[in-house]
Amino acid sequence: MDFVHKLTSIAPYILLCCWLANSAPANGQGQASISGFIRDAKSGETLIAANIIMPALSRGASSNNSGFYNIVKLKAGTFSLVATYIGYKRFKATISLEAGENKRFDIELEPSTLTAEELIIEGERPLEEEKAIGLATVSSGFIKEVPALLEADLFRSIQVLPGIKAASDFSSGLYIRGGSPDQTLILLDRTTVYNPSHFFGFFSTFNSDAIKDVKIFKGGYPAEYGGRLGAVIDIFNKDGNRKEFQGRASLGLLASRLNIEGPFSKGSWMLAARRSTLEPLLNVMQESVDNIPETFYFYDVNGKINYDLTPNDKLNLAFYSGRDKVIFPFAEDARFELLYGNQTLSTNWQRIFSKKLFSVFTFTASHYFNRPRIELSNTPIRRENLVTDFSAKGDFEYIASDSYQLKTGFWTGKMILTINENFDNQETMAERTDATYSSGYVEQIWNPSQQWTLRGGLRGNHFSAGNYFRLEPRLSLEHKYTSDVLFQLAYGRYSQFLTLITNEAFTGFDTWLTVGDGVPPAWGDQVVFGLKSRLTPSISFDFEIYYRTMRDLFELDPRLPDVAGLAYEELFRYGRGHAYGAEFFLEKKQGRLSGFVGYTRGTSRRKFPGYNDNKFYPPKHDRIHDINLVANYRLSPKWRLTSAFNYASGQAITDVTGNYAVNLPTSSFTRHPFVVGDLNGARLPAYHRIDVGITRAGSLFSARYQLQLQIINALSRRNIWFYSYNLDDNPITREAIKMLPLIPNISLTVDF
Repeated sequence: MDFVHKLTSIAPYILLCCWLANSAPANGQGQASISGFIRDAKSGETLIAANIIMPALSRGASSNNSGFYNIVKLKAGTFSLVATYIGYKRFKATISLEAGENKRFDIELEPSTLTAEELIIEGERPLEEEKAIGLATVSSGFIKEVPALLEADLFRSIQVLPGIKAASDFSSGLYIRGGSPDQTLILLDRTTVYNPSHFFGFFSTFNSDAIKDVKIFKGGYPAEYGGRLGAVIDIFNKDGNRKEFQGRASLGLLASRLNIEGPFSKGSWMLAARRSTLEPLLNVMQESVDNIPETFYFYDVNGKINYDLTPNDKLNLAFYSGRDKVIFPFAEDARFELLYGNQTLSTNWQRIFSKKLFSVFTFTASHYFNRPRIELSNTPIRRENLVTDFSAKGDFEYIASDSYQLKTGFWTGKMILTINENFDNQETMAERTDATYSSGYVEQIWNPSQQWTLRGGLRGNHFSAGNYFRLEPRLSLEHKYTSDVLFQLAYGRYSQFLTLITNEAFTGFDTWLTVGDGVPPAWGDQVVFGLKSRLTPSISFDFEIYYRTMRDLFELDPRLPDVAGLAYEELFRYGRGHAYGAEFFLEKKQGRLSGFVGYTRGTSRRKFPGYNDNKFYPPKHDRIHDINLVANYRLSPKWRLTSAFNYASGQAITDVTGNYAVNLPTSSFTRHPFVVGDLNGARLPAYHRIDVGITRAGSLFSARYQLQLQIINALSRRNIWFYSYNLDDNPITREAIKMLPLIPNISLTVDF
């Protein structure tokens, strides 16, 4: 299927938007409108999901992912306009509108100046705009305040949120609402990132100094996103300071970082670089701690250039490049060697067609490479996995009135995926997939009254490998019961054309495969119910329950002794699964003491023919109970205490229950086969850990600095990672391989 044919399904929606944008009379029957960008007054950065209200008219809007807002069909007159955003001072202005006027009004919000007695948040956003169903928003400040294992990290930070779990202390892989990491779509500046991890998956590839905003859709996400069964993480890097040159340098035990940004005529730029500095610490830890890499380094570079072509046209170019190399001897005659990384490139054109129509066109390139090598008793095992992805996409937002909004768009591209395996210098697998993909969506948002919001959407997806086409309806309903209580309900169907072969201990070995002839895409349904409430101006409580299905799951069959000569569809096993649970989130955002308590009660199950007597079983990442407590206490304008506590039920494991002796008449040796219990029928002991930290902020020679001292695993609880069995012993013996000991961390960040 060529690109022209792919676009035919979504072209009518694009033409409809353009026609609607230009078909209305020029004066809008005497009605006015107001639109513009919301920016940080200090840096000029656009602010995503800022709130704009015209109280006298009971009208408002929220800025989109580009920081743009639009309020249409306003009557002429003079009115107050109020803009608010978390962490910024309340903005208020008097606006005069004439009949038929399309007013452009850009807003700059001043960051709040915090003291020990001041509120952390200035102003409030309406509950329904601040908290869409299944959505969590994360700022760069949140990432840096949560106690971090050697390095502030996005994925490590969001693992403390309800519904998001980690596999171990050694993995930043995300298991969201019972799904595996490949069921989460990860976007960086609208570009797909296929394996965002450093150091065996210990950390994510996202430099916290470069991040501006993160949206996490844990479930029930709208039609503008697709390609994954479970969740979406949409990450936006900083655009760069439009006011003045600014820099930040950080020195830490894991890595050192440098971020610089500044303005130029009609634009801005940003460059962020990070390089590991862990080698001296590894040398020390190798003498006292098991399971420590022998050699390790990583680096990554982020950059972005923004240019204002006209007041209505903005261009930007963003790139990322990162690489890891790890050598890890895990036994006397066994070792891993890893070389893997990602590169991305994206160009965005933001276009304001009219007072009602806003669009973003994006062209992307993404490349992932993974070349692990394992040596077992002088036997080399090699694998190479490459993913190259080129795409073009367009998104349109049309605001017809205060009660009706239309979104539509397309995403089309070409993917080249290769996998080669070699055992003892003999090729065992060689697969290459050249596939094109395309999708189109339309979504309508209708507000029949101020209390009700109905969002309906439909997405179509096509993947050329196997020639599969899937339709995905989406529907959500919101009811504002009072100004402080919001009920939400969402349903969606989702499909996935990729699968990830992953090691839940080390995400650095991740290998991607696609659907093909005889290998259909996975699909599933999600239903989510939510209650959002504001108990006081500073305390909110959220509750969500969810149920999701997973059909036609496809994974490499682990029982195949040799894949050479097999047809592609014979490489896989096929199954299904489901997950359900409830999430509770109590948060305090204001005052000297702030933080949250989150609790998740979740269940996830899988079923594959021939396993566990064809019964459902829990995957390894299934944890029934998960509790997180994060607290920040501001001692003074310069000192802040932070702590984080996590408790989780033990992970599922397949236990070895014993062995027996076998004497064969043809051999003089006695063999001792081992016996295992049900697949993942046992559990590791419960996991818990507490991290604490203290931060000192100040100024030195006109430069601002932040000194952080943290203790990870302050109680030095050695949680069990997995069991290692010695099958040569009779009876079989096992050893508990443990996770992190107590680890101190110190870092210094200087802003200049």
